[in-house]
Amino acid sequence: QVQLVESGGGLVQAGGSPRLSCAASGKISSILSMAWYRQAPGKQRELVAAIASGGITNYADSVKGRFTISRDNAKNTVYLQMNSLKPEDTAVYYCNAHIITTAFPQTVYWGQGTQVTVSS
Repeated sequence: QVQLVESGGGLVQAGGSPRLSCAASGKISSILSMAWYRQAPGKQRELVAAIASGGITNYADSVKGRFTISRDNAKNTVYLQMNSLKPEDTAVYYCNAHIITTAFPQTVYWGQGTQVTVSS
């Protein structure tokens, strides 16, 4: 069993640069990929950024050049450095990971989400 716990959200002024963190815990054999999604009120959940094994990254066009995803494999943690925040970045941000454990093959896990509110 795996748990993902996000932290770092809150109320931020436009132009701010918070960093979100997500730590995975459990009997983990391998983390194949980790990602950040977000969901604004009344909208569908969307991919913000993803990072695969080997460090290959992918970003939504709306955040490209402003956000940076990274991971610390030794700590089973993924980060999202958010720069030049805009009000339209306001959303609940969810951590996502594809993980192999000692008991299960590749399985998708989600964190509980952390609210990021950008004021103007």
